[in-house]
Amino acid sequence: MYFSDKILKFYDELEIKERLPEDIKVMNPFKNHETKKVCREFYSKYYKDQKNRRIILGINPGRFGAGITGIPFTDPIRMEENCGIPNNFEKKPELSSIFVYSLIDHMGGPAQFFKHYYIGAVSPLGFIKDNKNFNYYDHKLLERSLKPFIVRTLIQQIALGIDTQKCFCLGQGKNFEYMEMLNIELKVFKEIVPLPHPRWIMQYRRPQMENYLDDIRKLLSV
Repeated sequence: MYFSDKILKFYDELEIKERLPEDIKVMNPFKNHETKKVCREFYSKYYKDQKNRRIILGINPGRFGAGITGIPFTDPIRMEENCGIPNNFEKKPELSSIFVYSLIDHMGGPAQFFKHYYIGAVSPLGFIKDNKNFNYYDHKLLERSLKPFIVRTLIQQIALGIDTQKCFCLGQGKNFEYMEMLNIELKVFKEIVPLPHPRWIMQYRRPQMENYLDDIRKLLSV
């Protein structure tokens, strides 16, 4: 079974069964026909093999990136212009996606990058509260309620064909702290390597973007 087939099956069956706080809504783009089509084209293009990959984990999908396309840190613009996959989504840019694809280009382009790396998320489904993106760790009840889902999907993502020597964690604060805690309990990775989150860089350190691209490339290449 190809890596791509396993990923598509994973996303097709993705569902949060746990009861969550009533004011928080789940985004599940994989119920959308266009998202399914785009995901099938993307993963078939870059993951139709049986190679193991290193894993990079974000927090959870946002409304303008994976919340639309289904591909972590890939907005509709990057999907079309960088990956060569046309789509009917509204072409809105997403800050994190701009940085991630600058990094991907810095490392040889999508075909080269995705040959070695799989980008996922601690929570593969995202959340909205008051019509805004909401992170799994921003609400203690949500975080506690999601733990079975997070554990279950983390193990499923590893089973896709992940090298467990290192997990690269996007987010040096709460996301890293949570993954460290989870890894102490589950012992699935030998090391969790924290990386600055793309959105933080783009919002607060954009003039130093090239330095961050160099630093992250070096960390990923070790």
